[in-house]
This record gives sequence, structure tokens and C-alpha cells, in this order.
Amino acid sequence: MNANQMTAFQANGGFAPTDCATLLLGSVFVVLLLWGVWAMRTAYVGWAEHRISQRQFVTVAARFAAMYVVLTFLLLS
Repeated sequence: MNANQMTAFQANGGFAPTDCATLLLGSVFVVLLLWGVWAMRTAYVGWAEHRISQRQFVTVAARFAAMYVVLTFLLLS
């Protein structure tokens, strides 16, 4: 964006474009962490009740960790 566009955005929106980007990134990470907590809790309950194996539980945890690392690298770099 050039200077005129940034000024117009801030005048009409009341906040800077960087604030909007920060809010969007924060929202993405909040949703990811909430989903991760839900997935890990569900996997733990399944493991505790012997419906899934320990290997499947570790796979869920590893997939979540990998997704978090990849999204962190892609969105924050």
C-alpha cells in the first residue's frame, strides 16, 4: 500500500493495516490452539478408555505439533 492508501485505511477504519494483520494472525493461532486442545483431549480420552493405541495417541500429538510448527514458520516469517 502506498502512503495515501494507508492514510485512507486508517481514517476510515480507525486502526492501522498492521493491526488488522495482527488480529488475523492471532485469530488463526487461537483457532489452531483450540482445535489442538480438542484433538489432544479427545485422543487422550480414547487412549485412557483403550479405544485407541498409544501409537495412535502419539501420532495425533505429533501431527498437531507439526501443524503448529509449519503454520508458525509460514505465517510469522
